[in-house]
Amino acid sequence: MPSIKKPSVAVIGASPDRQKFGNRAVRAFASRGYDVFPIHPSAKTIEGHQAYPSVLDVPVDQLDRVTFYVPPEIGLLVIEEVARKPVGEVWLNPGAENPALIARARALGLNLVVGCSIIAIGADPHDLVG
Repeated sequence: MPSIKKPSVAVIGASPDRQKFGNRAVRAFASRGYDVFPIHPSAKTIEGHQAYPSVLDVPVDQLDRVTFYVPPEIGLLVIEEVARKPVGEVWLNPGAENPALIARARALGLNLVVGCSIIAIGADPHDLVG
């Protein structure tokens, strides 16, 4: 019987702080069966998942989804890296979006979704506090 590939997600702005939405996203996606790749500049692990300093360091050829939980000015710094990795969808969550970042993502040809990726997978971020 062939194995079924789990969907993959990189969480840019993943946080070790369980109160932050970047941490809630890691937990929400993991609870829904995703292979989760937290992106954090210095953390080694987040919620038991190995963390990576850049989406380019994630050891898979393609990601199904990349979701942003960083301020737009940080997003603008890393969107170019995201464009260098094959990605199905790029999500800009509330607070992570601004017109410049949306325009840049579109100019790079990314399949952009502006909305809450936690709600999109059927979870409530407010149920994931602490």
